[in-house]
Amino acid sequence: MGKKPDIGRKPPPLRKSPAPKKPVAPAPAVTPRHKPSKPVDRPARADMRLTLWVAGVIILIDQALKLWVVHVLELDRLRAIDVLPPWLNLRMAWNQGVNFGLLSSDQNVMRWVLIAVALGVCLWVWLWLRRGRPGKLGRVAAGLLIGGAIGNVIDRIFYGAVADFLNMSLPGWQNPFSFNVADIAIFAGALGLVLMPNAGGGAGGEKPVDDNTRDDAPKSR
Repeated sequence: MGKKPDIGRKPPPLRKSPAPKKPVAPAPAVTPRHKPSKPVDRPARADMRLTLWVAGVIILIDQALKLWVVHVLELDRLRAIDVLPPWLNLRMAWNQGVNFGLLSSDQNVMRWVLIAVALGVCLWVWLWLRRGRPGKLGRVAAGLLIGGAIGNVIDRIFYGAVADFLNMSLPGWQNPFSFNVADIAIFAGALGLVLMPNAGGGAGGEKPVDDNTRDDAPKSR
């Protein structure tokens, strides 16, 4: 006899077949991007400190010598002291910066005009340092020029004129002009900046960095 059908029993639930997994696209290869190099159009802070140190040393030496010559040796009263004649002498001369009678009737105006010009030159050189890329010699030259200019500005503020006292002559020739340490620094600094005009290279400048010449730079096809 056949088996009776089990009418009251529920049929087992049908199992759903798992849905096919979608193919996962491979993640795009992450290529390391070239890290942009730091801007090289400005000198580092250490470079700016070098200029400040040079300028500070020039100001200190210049003002210390002027105080010693004018107030200790009293050269403004004696007018002349022979040191190593005729090669080196001390000759007092107050330079008011008036040449060929320019504004000789109002020397006080010329005094402040020259102060403004000197400070303007210092500001221009400082901005050039921040925007340009001079080498070490260029930064030293800028410090010499700034220090010398500020040294003479201090004289004009406190004395009303620049204290010149160094005189160098030759046997049989007497130099009628005197100068000071600040004048030497200004001349040396200006000469250095003229010989190193290119901020991006040249004498005293650092060689510019070209990303296309780097080994890790992407090659063009």
